[in-house]
Amino acid sequence: HVQLVESGGGLVQPGGSLTLSCAASKFIFDNYAIGWFRQRPGWEREKVACINSKDGRNSTSYSVKGRFTISRDNSKSTVYLQMNSLKPEDTAIYYCNTDESTTCPVIPLGSWGQGTQVTVSS
Repeated sequence: HVQLVESGGGLVQPGGSLTLSCAASKFIFDNYAIGWFRQRPGWEREKVACINSKDGRNSTSYSVKGRFTISRDNSKSTVYLQMNSLKPEDTAIYYCNTDESTTCPVIPLGSWGQGTQVTVSS
């Protein structure tokens, strides 16, 4: 069972920023690509961003490109999602996950964690 723990969500006004964290075991962090996903109310879960395990190459979806940035902190075995210029339509539960491959894209096959709620509202 792969364990990744999301945190950092909250309530933010439109135009604001939040940074989400995805904490992983060192083995997972060192060996597997990790992706961020979200599920908006009434929508299917969608991918948001992904980062490779070895070379740090990453990608973001079109809907968040230029506003969201994914990064890794090797010393903390944590992947971050920096979210800027937030919009009400970014309101969702955000999850991180892996499919135990080293490169993106991540297509999770296993279970999901609890995620972290992000609400963008004035």
